[in-house]
Amino acid sequence: MRRVTITIDAELMKELDRCAAARGYQNRSEAVRDLVRSGLQQAMLDSGKGDTIAALAYIYDHRVRELSKRLTRTFHEHHDLSLASLHVHLDEESCMEVSVLRGPGDDVRHFAEHIIAERGVRHGRIFAVSAPRSGGRRSGARGH
Repeated sequence: MRRVTITIDAELMKELDRCAAARGYQNRSEAVRDLVRSGLQQAMLDSGKGDTIAALAYIYDHRVRELSKRLTRTFHEHHDLSLASLHVHLDEESCMEVSVLRGPGDDVRHFAEHIIAERGVRHGRIFAVSAPRSGGRRSGARGH
């Protein structure tokens, strides 16, 4: 570990202390480390560079003409990004899917936005994080 000195105004220090207490950090250093990691991760995601893992959740009306076929076709066309999907029947007309995606940040985000923009998709959201380095092994590889 390296020691770093920073200057923070009183109001920001109060916010940091509130955040640290609310999350149960033992000290400010732990809170600052996590906040820095989070900020660096967000900067990486915003840049679109690096490998990204994402959960794409969306709700759609399965009665919309050809929507299921369009979604399936799109996932097949991007099979390199899609790791797994969960399909849930919510009611007589609505389905929810949660898909785990992995790939270059820009590709994952573009693919997710394309799915969410499909006519008949009512709600959608992507939750993305920087992917850990896998040492060249594709996720899902044995040994973990």
